[in-house]
Amino acid sequence: MVPKVSNTMEEAPAPAVQPAPTYVWWSRERWRLRLVLIATSAMMAGASAPSPFYPVIQDEFGFAPVMITVVFAAYAVALLAALLTAGALSDHIGRRPVICTAFVVLAISMVLFWHADSAAALILSRVVQGIASGILLSTLSATVVDLELPHKPGSASSWNAISAMAGLAIGGLFAGATLSLFVDGSGAAVVFGTLVGTYLLLATIIWVLPETSARRRGAWASLLPRAALPREVRRAFLFAVPAFVAGWATGGLYLSLGANIITTEFHSSSHLVSGLIVTMLAGAGGLAGFFMRNRSARTVTLYGTISLAVGSTLTLVALTLTSPELYCLAVIITGTGFGTAFPGALKTIQAVVKPEANAEVMAAVFVVCYLAFGLPVVIAGILVPAIGLFATACWYGGSVALLALCAALLRWFSGGARALPSPRAPEITSRSVESNPERLSSRPGLGLQPVPAPVVR
Repeated sequence: MVPKVSNTMEEAPAPAVQPAPTYVWWSRERWRLRLVLIATSAMMAGASAPSPFYPVIQDEFGFAPVMITVVFAAYAVALLAALLTAGALSDHIGRRPVICTAFVVLAISMVLFWHADSAAALILSRVVQGIASGILLSTLSATVVDLELPHKPGSASSWNAISAMAGLAIGGLFAGATLSLFVDGSGAAVVFGTLVGTYLLLATIIWVLPETSARRRGAWASLLPRAALPREVRRAFLFAVPAFVAGWATGGLYLSLGANIITTEFHSSSHLVSGLIVTMLAGAGGLAGFFMRNRSARTVTLYGTISLAVGSTLTLVALTLTSPELYCLAVIITGTGFGTAFPGALKTIQAVVKPEANAEVMAAVFVVCYLAFGLPVVIAGILVPAIGLFATACWYGGSVALLALCAALLRWFSGGARALPSPRAPEITSRSVESNPERLSSRPGLGLQPVPAPVVR
């Protein structure tokens, strides 16, 4: 008897669909990420905390304005040097040892600044701080990328930016408020003692995190800085330079001479107001960067550069009219440009750079940005004794407004992405490189950014 054979084919059962993992707010993964973001904010708070102290230091030691700007510029140059040389060190010896060591060095720099009794000691403290901050900037940013939640791809860039700007805002406010409360001269002990304790605590508890970067050879070779501008990037880079310079020069002015402007031009002895100016600038920049994070590079760049031009012009009007209210409004408008001009211009460059050249191009970007961060304020410090703070601030603000306007016009007439023919570099995350860990690096360009602008991955 021949068995019957069915002419129909049985369908295989459909594979079960695994639901996407959910992470509640108290989950271990979220707390690990929060710890690194808190560490980033704490590091950036140390960058802005000295700003309200500059007028006090100038009066106490009898420094010329140029010395204050040199002290500030020493930090920017040291940070740039550390970022370009030791920025990729954690890829070879691990994230946790680098973060721990850098926070200890950062605590030492706070002690040096706290007890500085000469110009040389102040410069030394800021150089040490810049070295530690440059190493932490790259390593903490890379760690945030490593710990990015799987169901929120791309969020590391936004969180890096928010935590950095929040740290700048908190540092200025904390220092200004403390100086106002402790009029007996103990404000420095409170501010820098708190920062020292915080950094030593972070250096200890960072070891509770899992190591996200396996050890591999090449640590010494990674210390060699590399910067290059391939042919396909040069046009976009040149168009972006005015936006870079305008944004970073603005940050340098407010972090170095901002407190002196409040004291001299508005005749205010309130340290709290000096700290609030830094807070308003960084806070507005962080909020603007967050709300515009999904906009196109062209839109973000145009908004940022126009805001810088308008805000800087309003600053000149406020100084001329001696109007504190108008000055605060100008700082907020300028701050929104401060937080968006750089990332918008950077997105334009990253749209044309090839993956293998990303780190070298970002190194070139960093050189321009940190020179713009420190060099113009040194020139301003030289001009103050000769032409006065009011004229210097007007010259500085007018130059920033002109540069920002040029940047806006260049971006407007350059058109969209069609004017930049090269394909965009693919996004790199910790999960996209599991099969090829060489692609993920904390060297500038892969998920990183300089202080204090939003991170670009």
